[in-house]
Amino acid sequence: MNKLTFFRKKIMGYPVGPASAFPAMRDPIKSTIEARLSESDELFVNYGMFSDSLPYTMQDDYDLAEKQELEFSAAVLENDHLRAEFVLDLGGRLWSLYDKDQQRELLTNNTEFLPRNLAIRNAWFAGGVEFNCGRRGHDVNTCSPRFAAELHDEKYGAVLRIYDYCVDRKCPFQIDFFLPEKSKFLFARGRIYNPNTEVVPMYWWSNIAAAITPGCRVVVPAEQTYLNKYDGGSHFITKIDMPYGEGFEHTYPEKFKIVRDHFYDIPESSRKYEALFNRDGRGFIHMSTRRLQGRKLFVWGKSTGGDHWQRKLLASGIEDYLELQAGLAKSQQECLPMPPETAWEWLEAYGGIAVAPEVTTCPWENAMQMVTAASNELMPESELDAILADTRERIALRSGELRSKGNGSAALEELRRGKKLAPQLDYGQPGEIESEWVKLLEESVFDDTPPRLFTVDPAWLDMVNKAPESWKKNYHLALIWFRAHDWERALKYGQNALEMCRNAWTLHALANIQLRAGMPVKSALALLSEAALTPDADAYLVKETMKLLVIHEQYPETLALYAKLSDRDRSRPMVQLQYAAALAGIGKYTEAEAVLLQNGGLELPDGREGDIKITALYLEIEKALGRPDAPVPFNIDYRTK
Repeated sequence: MNKLTFFRKKIMGYPVGPASAFPAMRDPIKSTIEARLSESDELFVNYGMFSDSLPYTMQDDYDLAEKQELEFSAAVLENDHLRAEFVLDLGGRLWSLYDKDQQRELLTNNTEFLPRNLAIRNAWFAGGVEFNCGRRGHDVNTCSPRFAAELHDEKYGAVLRIYDYCVDRKCPFQIDFFLPEKSKFLFARGRIYNPNTEVVPMYWWSNIAAAITPGCRVVVPAEQTYLNKYDGGSHFITKIDMPYGEGFEHTYPEKFKIVRDHFYDIPESSRKYEALFNRDGRGFIHMSTRRLQGRKLFVWGKSTGGDHWQRKLLASGIEDYLELQAGLAKSQQECLPMPPETAWEWLEAYGGIAVAPEVTTCPWENAMQMVTAASNELMPESELDAILADTRERIALRSGELRSKGNGSAALEELRRGKKLAPQLDYGQPGEIESEWVKLLEESVFDDTPPRLFTVDPAWLDMVNKAPESWKKNYHLALIWFRAHDWERALKYGQNALEMCRNAWTLHALANIQLRAGMPVKSALALLSEAALTPDADAYLVKETMKLLVIHEQYPETLALYAKLSDRDRSRPMVQLQYAAALAGIGKYTEAEAVLLQNGGLELPDGREGDIKITALYLEIEKALGRPDAPVPFNIDYRTK
C-alpha cells in the first residue's frame, strides 16, 4: 500500500485572527551576535541577518481568543510501515509520523493548536516538523497556508509536494515527500532555486520536535559543538568539546538546567545524521545528503521558565519536547552565499531506529560508532545520493496537480518579471491583497485605498518613483529607504506621506523612521499614540505602541494612552503588562503588583520567547515594596537561564 489522501483536520485550539494591517518595522529577534571562534571555523556569522521584520505583518491577534474546534486542510501519505500527516494550512507542517510496525509516534504529535509568540511573525506552535527558509527564525508562513501539489511516480509512488516562495530572497523552494511502498523511511526532497542574477544569503532549517523520555540520549557524529552563550550581558557563539561541557555530559537532554542550543560540528568526511534514543535502544533518526551539513539540539531545560514554556506550548498529557534540527549552515547565526541561477538540492530521511540499549549509557565514541553502523545498515549514504539524483527529473522538475493554495507573492513576482520563477511550480494568480501592486504594474498608479501589501524590494523602486504623486507612493518609498537604512530619504518620504494623508499608516511609518533616525523620542511616540487611537488601529498597532512607550520610559504617556483605549484593547494581556510597567515607572508599585497578580498571575499568550520583562518587573516591584525575596508565581516566571 502506498497512497496520498487529502482531508480536513479538526483539532481544538486558539484561532489566529487576521494578520495586522501594518508592517512590522521593529525586529524582536537580535540581528547580530559576537563570534568567539578560531580562524579555522569559517562560519558566516551575522551574514544575511535583518534588523527589522519588513515586509511582513504580525500574526498576533490570538491573545483574547477562546479555545474552540478548528479545521485545517491536511494530507496523509502512508504505506504499510509509516503514516505521515501534514497540515497544509499551517506551513505544510509534518504534524505526525506514526511507525505502524512499532505502533508508536516518532514525533511530538501535539493534540491542540496552541499559537505562541516564537516566530518571525509572532504566531508559532510546537510539534512535528517545520520547514524554515530564507531568514533566521521560525518561518514567516509557519501559521499560513502553503502551496501543495500531488504527483505520482511509477517507482516511488505518490508524492506530496509542498512549496512556497521566499520573499526575503526572491527564491522559490519545494519539498517533495514520498514514501515508497516498502520503505520504512519518509523521504523529503528539498530544492531551493535562486533565479536572480546576484548572490543571495540563504537559510534553511528543518526543525523536528520529539519527546524527551527518561534517560533518552541524542547521538550525532560530532566531537565538538557550537553553542550560544551569555556572559556579563554579552551574547556570543563559541565552541566546546563533546560530550562533556559546562559541568555535565550534554548528550542527555534531561540534564540541561537552562535553555540551550547546540550546533554540532560534524566533520566534512562524516555522514550527516542526528538520532534520539530511549532507554530501550529504540528511537528516531534523521539522515540527509551532505548539502544539509548542520545539526542542532534545542532544549528548554529544567528552569521554571523552561517548564512554563513547555506547558504553554503543549496540550495536557503531551510529554516535554526537544528539537532536532538540520540546516544548510553549521549554525543558525548565519546564512550561506547562494550563487546566481543556482539550485541547491538535498534528500532527508525520517524514520525509526533500534540498536542495543547500551547506546544510552556507553562512552560517546562507542555510541557514535554504534549509530553510524546502524544508519549505514538502514540507509547507506550512497543510497540517499542515488535517490536524490534519480528523482531530479522524474519528480523534482515535473509539474503536479495543484491541491492547496498559498499566498500571491510569488504570482506577483512572476507578473513583475514577466516569466515563471520555476516551470514546475504553479503559483496561480495574484489575489486581492496584491491588487494595488498589479495596478501599479499595469497602470503605473497607486489606488487610494489603505495599503494591503508591503515591499522593501529595490526592484520596485523605479516603478514606484514613476507613479504620480500620492501619499501611498511616498509611503512605500519611505519603507524601501527605511530597509536600506537611508534615514534621510526615509524621513523625507515619510513626512511627505503624512502631510498628504494623516492616517494610521503614515503616522506609524514616520514614527518608526524617526526612532531609528535618532530624532526626539517624545514626538515620534506621540505620532504612534495618535495612530493607535485611529479607527484603523488593530491589536498589533495598539500593543506595539504600548511596548515602545514603555521601552522609552514614557510612563505618563503610556497611562494616558491606556485610558483612551477601548475596553477590549485594555483587556489584552500584553497591554496589561505595559500598563503595570507604567504604574511601576511612576512609583505606584501596589497598583502595578495587583495587575501582575490578577487571576493567579498575568498569563501572556503572546509573550515573546526569551523576553523576561514580566518577571523582571515583578521582582522590581517586590523589591520596591520591601519584599526582595518574594517567590515569583509560575505564570509570570519566564526565566530560562
